[in-house]
Amino acid sequence: MAIADVTIIPIGTSSPSVSAHVAGIQRILEEYRSGGKIEYQLTPMNTLIEGELQDLFEVIQAIHEAPFQEGISRVATNIRIDDRRDKKTTLQGKLESVRRHLDT
Repeated sequence: MAIADVTIIPIGTSSPSVSAHVAGIQRILEEYRSGGKIEYQLTPMNTLIEGELQDLFEVIQAIHEAPFQEGISRVATNIRIDDRRDKKTTLQGKLESVRRHLDT
């Protein structure tokens, strides 16, 4: 299981606000979640996606394409992937690990 930190940046929008584009991307992610392929978490600055690596690449391509489907001519996508193979990692598990250290 891998975790991706993804930021989709539509360039050349009619407004400085991109929340409508972010909402469109979240709808796509929800479809993948309901299909059982991923889990995800929206943050104020990015989206974290958890799943098998091949599924992450599929999802990232889909959300990268989303602003183009809305008429945007340029999109920059930042991706960071944490692919740990010695044990299963999850978004929740990573947070719980840090909390355990805070409690000591």
